[in-house]
Amino acid sequence: MEVPKDQIATLMEHGLYDSAEMLGCFLVSSSTVSAETSPHLKAENLIQLGDALFHQREYRRAIHTYKQALHHCTRIPKQSSSISRSSLSLSTRSSVNASAISAINENEVRFKIASSHFALNETKAAIAEMESVKTRSLEMNILMAKLHRNSGYNRGAIAFYKECLRQCPYVLEAVIGLAELGVAAKDIISSFTQTSNRSAKVSLDQIDPTRWLQRYVEAQCCVASHAYKGALELFFELLQRFPNNVHLLTETAKVEAIIGKNDEAIMRFEKVRSIDPYTLTSMDEYAMLLQIKCDYSRLNKLVHDLLSIDHTRAEVFVALSVLWERKDPRTALSYAEKSIRVDERHIPGYIMKGNLLLVAKRPEAAAIAFRAAQNLRSDLRSYQGLVHSYLAFGKTKEALYTAREAMNAMPQSAKALKLVGDVHANTSSGREKAKKFYESALRLEPGYLGAALALAELHLMEGRSGDAVSLLERYLKDWADDSLHVKLAQVFAATGMLQDALSHFQAALRINPQNEAAKKGIDRLEKQMKGIDPDAADENDENDVEDVDGDTEEAELM
Repeated sequence: MEVPKDQIATLMEHGLYDSAEMLGCFLVSSSTVSAETSPHLKAENLIQLGDALFHQREYRRAIHTYKQALHHCTRIPKQSSSISRSSLSLSTRSSVNASAISAINENEVRFKIASSHFALNETKAAIAEMESVKTRSLEMNILMAKLHRNSGYNRGAIAFYKECLRQCPYVLEAVIGLAELGVAAKDIISSFTQTSNRSAKVSLDQIDPTRWLQRYVEAQCCVASHAYKGALELFFELLQRFPNNVHLLTETAKVEAIIGKNDEAIMRFEKVRSIDPYTLTSMDEYAMLLQIKCDYSRLNKLVHDLLSIDHTRAEVFVALSVLWERKDPRTALSYAEKSIRVDERHIPGYIMKGNLLLVAKRPEAAAIAFRAAQNLRSDLRSYQGLVHSYLAFGKTKEALYTAREAMNAMPQSAKALKLVGDVHANTSSGREKAKKFYESALRLEPGYLGAALALAELHLMEGRSGDAVSLLERYLKDWADDSLHVKLAQVFAATGMLQDALSHFQAALRINPQNEAAKKGIDRLEKQMKGIDPDAADENDENDVEDVDGDTEEAELM
């Protein structure tokens, strides 16, 4: 043969896909010009070209090439195709000497076509291609699980994830997928001890003698069921065994961020970056935390680093959105939308988009974004976003339903209790109920500043400024938090105690020099002290204060 097939295999092994594709074009044209070339040989050559195209992300061309190969397979005499053997797989490890391939595994080719459709987000086409494959490998089963989950066929996804664990109990993405789909930890663990043919069982001690895998399953199930305190305990136990495990550190940081332990989460993310400065996973979550802390210096550096690593990832676009929110909200929104186009299942992209739309006074569109995040995986941020969106366009009933849903999903969460209180506080008739929910949240989490701030605001709305002041001053004895100083300053300003208000705004800025609410508060006070109406020029200043969440971990429901 004019073009040596084994050289394409060598190029693929070394990741030289450009050269493999070009050489493949020579190979295919050489074999197809000869009418005497066997269909088997033509199919093999086309598969090699298709593999090169797939690795170059030219998925349409890969699909077309693989289908041409399948067409030639139909012309191969049955006796020559009776021995089934896998052809070159999508990974370089299976790029073996092409001359040694004695038969073509059509199922493997269909898997490659399905993988190409999956890369193009063509879920239905991928499932249709895989349905004719009866005997599936591990990588085929994980693809089927993802395809069914993306299509909303959760029962099918669960079955395929479990099959993956029967084939290999260490497929951790299957563990996480099952946990997120609501499968109990004991049911996931039971899949480990079943062999793929279900004819025999193996001992859990053989698979996981030190029980770290079992603890990992339990931790992920705790996260999925919003039992964050239990999840943290399990992750801490695992980290004692694997102290520099980047994956465990990232998972722990994400849980700490959810329950409001922002300082701990930031330190955890910093440790991740010190161990592996090139990791991108969940770095957009880290960016959001830095924004909450108004640490724009570290945020700038983080985004710069992420861009230099891989500017095409969804996490990078979300981080860019976070960075641009303060400078140009429209640009920030475009970055959030781009993150979703890159990965339509990237939850932080939807959360960021929803927050930006809510600030832009587009609550209907914000609700759609938060609902999309909720459909992928419910967490407190999507619940909060939905409730605040519904309240913003007057759908109090829907807001209350969503807040109660959050409370039922997270029975040990003070944040969920506070969310129900927020809905009741929205109407004058519900303020007494709101007060009870806020107080219940504080009994559950005495250090939950979000509930303390909300209760202080409620006291102020009801004319109980003295109660608001005493509550905030009590918290200031134990927590030197800028949000407490801002709220206390606002209470003093509302009651005409301008000098006290100024003192607390200044205290907030000493703690956090980037606190925008404190800066605007001082600006308003200075105008008032000069006898200028502060609302004449900046009518909306006093409404710009964010609903600060100084939340801590959940305990028990009241």
